[in-house]
Amino acid sequence: MSSKNSNQENFIHFALEANVLSFGEFKTKAGRLSPYFFNAGGFNDGARLSALGGYYARALQESNIEYDMLYGPAYKGITLAATTAIALANAGRNVPYAYNRKEAKDHGEGGSLVGAPVRGKVVIIDDVISAGTSVRESVALIQAAGAEPVAVLIALDRMEKSGTAIEVGEKSAVQAVQEEFGIPVIAIANLTDLMSFLTASSDAALTDYLPAVKTYREQYGI
Repeated sequence: MSSKNSNQENFIHFALEANVLSFGEFKTKAGRLSPYFFNAGGFNDGARLSALGGYYARALQESNIEYDMLYGPAYKGITLAATTAIALANAGRNVPYAYNRKEAKDHGEGGSLVGAPVRGKVVIIDDVISAGTSVRESVALIQAAGAEPVAVLIALDRMEKSGTAIEVGEKSAVQAVQEEFGIPVIAIANLTDLMSFLTASSDAALTDYLPAVKTYREQYGI
């Protein structure tokens, strides 16, 4: 990979080391047999979470998106937005962040939003986009607060068409979100990056999975 893709390459290596990214045979929620599995819940200690924030921050900086604050949808997005905000501050860009409660609070400060006031241009941070439900809820809350969602930042874009193993949709969940809301989805890495990583790898155990990943992409990829 070129230096341009170093953040992607380093992130994939990091996800493999953390066992967040695994290769084998995994049944997805859609009933498809995938040759790889990504579970961001595995970034479950301080060191990994800190490093993850750095990857999110670099992907956001490299995107050149103009933004004023970060927003993390409950529950996974809360820690992701927080660690990204810390990484950005450490890099010299101190931005506020907010998140939502699953249930609105009827006492104290009340409401469903917590953290900094939601205003200006907002980046939504999550791990992946599956059905797009979390993004839709986030966009509605951000717009209701009078702010503007300008991008969604995720860890991995599987670049996979929606649907099931039998009924395959025309576009991916990421494409659907971009089309529905007219905002870009930025991923730290995507399936193309993953395939490039496997192709360049000197680890035979990893490169052995490349044919299965290629076949899966031909069947379900965008």
